[in-house]
Amino acid sequence: MSSSQSARPLDPPPIVWTIAGTDPTGGAGLQADLLTFRGLGTYGCGVITAVLAQNSQSVDSIELMSADAIEKQLKALWQEMPPHVIKLGMTGSDAAIRSIADAFEDTGIPLVCDPVIQSSSGTDLLPPQTLKLFQERLLPLVSLITPNRPEAERITGIKIEADDDVEEAAARLLEMGCGAVLIKGGHSASSEWVQDFWSDGSNNAWLTAPRLSVQRTRGTGCILSSAIAACMARGLEMLDALVVARSYVQQGLRAAPQVGLGENGPIGHLGWPSHSEDLPWLTDTAAAGRRGWSFPNCGSLPMGVYPIVDGVGPMKELLSLGVDVIQLRIKQSPGPVLEDQVRESIRLAQEYSARLYINDHWRTAVACNAYGVHLGQEDISEEAATAIEKAGCRLGLSAKSFSELARAWSYRPSCLGIGTVYATNSKQCDYAPLGVEGFAALRALTPCPVVAIGGISVENAEPLLAAGADGMAVISDLSEASNVSARLSQWRRLFGRN
Repeated sequence: MSSSQSARPLDPPPIVWTIAGTDPTGGAGLQADLLTFRGLGTYGCGVITAVLAQNSQSVDSIELMSADAIEKQLKALWQEMPPHVIKLGMTGSDAAIRSIADAFEDTGIPLVCDPVIQSSSGTDLLPPQTLKLFQERLLPLVSLITPNRPEAERITGIKIEADDDVEEAAARLLEMGCGAVLIKGGHSASSEWVQDFWSDGSNNAWLTAPRLSVQRTRGTGCILSSAIAACMARGLEMLDALVVARSYVQQGLRAAPQVGLGENGPIGHLGWPSHSEDLPWLTDTAAAGRRGWSFPNCGSLPMGVYPIVDGVGPMKELLSLGVDVIQLRIKQSPGPVLEDQVRESIRLAQEYSARLYINDHWRTAVACNAYGVHLGQEDISEEAATAIEKAGCRLGLSAKSFSELARAWSYRPSCLGIGTVYATNSKQCDYAPLGVEGFAALRALTPCPVVAIGGISVENAEPLLAAGADGMAVISDLSEASNVSARLSQWRRLFGRN
C-alpha cells in the first residue's frame, strides 16, 4: 500500500484505567481487565498495585507496590492518557489506598470498584485494618462498588442468607458513601439462577441469569467490573452498562477457552456481546426474576411490514390490500366507544386472517379476546402480564436501551419493538434515535422476533433488515403514500414476499 493509500487514522477510543494487582495467567486482575477493555472497544491502561505469583490453583507470593511507585504510575498516565472511567481492583495496602484516594478525591472521574478481598483460590488479599481504611477513604469516592456476597458480608458485617439480606447489605454500603452498589449473586446457593442486586439509593433492580454448568470461571468478578467501566466509558448509563457487562461475562463463561491445568480456568473474551442467550433480565424483586411467563408465539409467518393505524377505517383499507399483521393505536380513554372500535377491529382481522395487536388498552383487548397486545415500558406490569397471559394473548413490548430490553425480556414476550431507530414526527422523544448501529446491538441480544420502530420507510429499511429486523413498524410511510397499494408492493418485495 502506498503512502497515499494508507489507512485513515481511527477515532480515539475512550480511555479506561485499571488500578489492580497482576495475574500472570491473564485470567484475573489487571491482565484480565485489559483484555476486557479491548474486547469492549476501549483503550486500557494499567496501574499496578501488587505483583502476584498466582495461577488458578494458588497464590504463591504477593509483592505490594510502594506508595511512591503507585503515585509515579498515576502521574505518568495522567499526563498523557487521562481516563474516562477507572476500574479499581486489588488495592492491597494502606499506602495504595491513600495514594489512590489522594489522586482522585476531587476529579469527579467515575470509579468502578471491585473490592478484591480474597482470591479465587482462597488467599486473603485485604487485611482487616486495610479494609477499615478502604471504607473510610475510598468508598465515598466510588461511583459503583461490585462485591460478591462474601465481600459484602465482610464490608458491612451483615450475614447474607436471603434476598432481604442482600438488599439490606446494599443499603448499608450506600450509607457508607458509595454512589451505587451491585452485589453479585454467584455465591448464592441456587443451582438454577445467578441473581445480582443493584441500587443507587433511588432505584433498585435485580439482574437474573441462568447459572451455567461450567468449571472455567476464573476472574468473573474482575471482568464484570471492568466491563461495566468500559461500557460507562462508551457512554452507557450505569444500568445499561450492567446489562451489557453481565452479557459479556455470560458469553465468556459459555465460550471459555481450554487453557491451563486448573479446573478454574479463564473465561473467554469474545468482544461486544451478540448472543441472545446471554441477555440477563431485570426485575424489581428477586422473586419476580425467578417467575416464569408464557405467551403464544407470533406464528410461522414473518412479521414483515407492520402498519400502525389510529382507526378502523385505515385498518380495513390496509387489510383489504393484503396486510397480515397490524397494530391499532387509539389514543382514547377506555369506554364503550373504544370497546366498539376494538371489537370491530378484531372482527375485521379475523375476516382477513390477519394478526392484530391492540396498543396500550390491555384490559379492553383482553375482554375482547384480542390476538395480541402491545405495551410500552411504562404500561407493562405484573397485573397486565398476568391478565394477558391468562387470556392467551400475544404480548409485544417496546425497548430503546439495554436496560429496557432486559426489563422487557423478564416477561418473555411474543415479540419486541426496538426504537426509535430514525427521527420521526409521530412520537415526541427525549432521547436520540438509535440509528442502525444501536438497533443492531439491541437486536443481537434479543431472544424473540423484533419489529424496528420509528421513522422507517422503504428507502431506509434495508439496513435494518440486514441488522436482523423481523418486521418494520410504519405509520406515515403508508398513511401519506399517494398510492398505498403500490407502496405495499415495494414492502413485499423488500421482504421477499411477492
